[in-house]
Amino acid sequence: MQDKSKAMRKITTFLILVLAISIPFYYMIIRSGSLQTLGGIYVLGLMWAPGISGLLTQLIHEHSLRGMGWKLGKAKYLLIAYLTPLIYCLVVYGITWITGLGGFPNPDFVTAVTQAYPSSTLAPAMLVLRYCVTLATIGVLMGILSGAGEEIGWRGLFVPELAKVTSFTKTVFISGAVWTVWHLPLILFADYSLPGVPKAYAIVMFTIMVLGINTLFSWLRLKSGSLWPAVLLHTSHNLFVQSIFTPLTLQNKLTPFVIDEFGAGLALAGIVLAVVFLRKGKYLGQTS
Repeated sequence: MQDKSKAMRKITTFLILVLAISIPFYYMIIRSGSLQTLGGIYVLGLMWAPGISGLLTQLIHEHSLRGMGWKLGKAKYLLIAYLTPLIYCLVVYGITWITGLGGFPNPDFVTAVTQAYPSSTLAPAMLVLRYCVTLATIGVLMGILSGAGEEIGWRGLFVPELAKVTSFTKTVFISGAVWTVWHLPLILFADYSLPGVPKAYAIVMFTIMVLGINTLFSWLRLKSGSLWPAVLLHTSHNLFVQSIFTPLTLQNKLTPFVIDEFGAGLALAGIVLAVVFLRKGKYLGQTS
C-alpha cells in the first residue's frame, strides 16, 4: 500500500513537471507555426520535457537516478525495438505503393538525394539506397538524442510507476492517453500533420496509432527492465516513418489518409500490435 501511494505521488509530480516544462515550448512552436523553426530546436526542447521531468521526479522522491532502467538490457529486446517499425512500414507503405494509393518513388525526393551527392557517379536508385541505409544506421544513433528525451520520462519513469498501481492493460492505455494528449497542441495549432488531412481525422488516426504502439513500448520497458529498447523503438519509428518511407512516397489526394502517423495504415498496424502485446503483457504490472 505504501509503495502504491509513493508511486502515485511520483506520477503526480511527473505530470505536473511535464506540463510546466512543456508550456513554454508549446508557446514558441505555436507562435512560429512550424515544428521546423530554428532547425527544430523548439521541438527538441519539447521532446526533452518528459525526460527532464522524469529525472527531476526521481531525484525529488528517491534522491537518486537509480531505478529508471539505465542498463542496456538483452539484445533481443533492442532488436525487436529496431525492426518492428521497419516491418510495419514495409507492410503499410508497400500496400500503398502496390495498390496505387501512393506512388513510388517520389521523384522530388530522388532529385534531392542525388543533388546531395553532386560528385557521385552512382545511379540515382543506388544513391537513394545509400542514403536510406545511412539513415537507418548512423541516423538511428543521432536520433537517439531526441528519442531519449521523451523515453527517459514516459517509459523510464511514468510506465514503471503506473505498473506498480494498476494492470498492464490500464498502464498501456493511461500512459498512451497522456502521451497522445501531450502531442495534440502540435496537431491542432501547428503543422504536425500531413497537408490535406482534416485535423479531426488526423487526431483520430494518430490516437489509435499511439495507443496501439504504446502497447509495445510498455511491454518492452517492463519485460526488459531497461528504457533503452523504448528509446530505440521511438528513434526507429520516427526515422523510418518520417525520414524514409513518407518522403519516398509520391502522394495523390488519397495518400495522406493512408500513410504517416495520421493515416489509417499505421493506425491499423497499431491495432495489430495492441492485440499481440496486450496478450503477451497480461501478467506484467499489478493485477488487482
